[in-house]
Amino acid sequence: MNLINTLLKTLILVALVIASCFTGYAQKTLDRIVKNGELKIGMTGNQPPFAMMSKSGTLIGYEVEIAKLLAQAMQVELKIEQMPFADLLPALEAGKIDAVMSGMTITPARNLKVAFIGPYTISGKSILTRSPKLSEAMDANAVNQAEIKLVTLKGSTSESFVKGYLGNTNLTLVDNYDQAVEMLLKDEVDALVADYPVCAITQLRHPEANFASLTQPLTIEPIGMALPPDDALFLNMVQNYLNSLQMLGTLEALEEKWFKDGGWLVQVE
Repeated sequence: MNLINTLLKTLILVALVIASCFTGYAQKTLDRIVKNGELKIGMTGNQPPFAMMSKSGTLIGYEVEIAKLLAQAMQVELKIEQMPFADLLPALEAGKIDAVMSGMTITPARNLKVAFIGPYTISGKSILTRSPKLSEAMDANAVNQAEIKLVTLKGSTSESFVKGYLGNTNLTLVDNYDQAVEMLLKDEVDALVADYPVCAITQLRHPEANFASLTQPLTIEPIGMALPPDDALFLNMVQNYLNSLQMLGTLEALEEKWFKDGGWLVQVE
């Protein structure tokens, strides 16, 4: 950890020196972070294993740990702003938060509005269901039936995927995954469409529910961190930071902990 901190502090110092030399660049976000001593990152706080509430009332998860490392290296306080997924990018564009880390897929449409760094992990669309027939689906056509009721997160790429490839189904949109899982437990819907890690972790959290998910994701999607488009120095600094975590093996260790191990489940059950 000391090696990580030393390396990241060096990268940040270089970024700040560059910032002092090139005042013509827009750097509102980085200036605000340094001035206020606070890094504001937007998350839903309800997307395991990226972020979720523990039994003790604190947020934990893969992206929570990355955010903490970033704030620690910048020597500022981390402030996580929780909000519905659909509100995250508007909040970033309005300057209410400094970045978004919420299992967000990097897409061309989003990249036209905000900058992205990463990806720091790869995901893909899957379904969570109690139906043996649906769990054995090999492609979207097997799910795209008029009698099928689906639920997914409002404003997510899962919503776009359903509307683009599963248009014959009946779709319900919700603000968070707790609502979606509750609907699935009550048999109000046939399946939840979400990123593959969300489906896999929900199975682990509810072993009594007999949930099943696809053995292979329906899509492949890069997950990254959304940043303001008008602060090249902040973007450069965070990208260098993530590159350092990758080189040091920290991201690999975090992926093992949050996506494969499952030992953290005792903190949320």
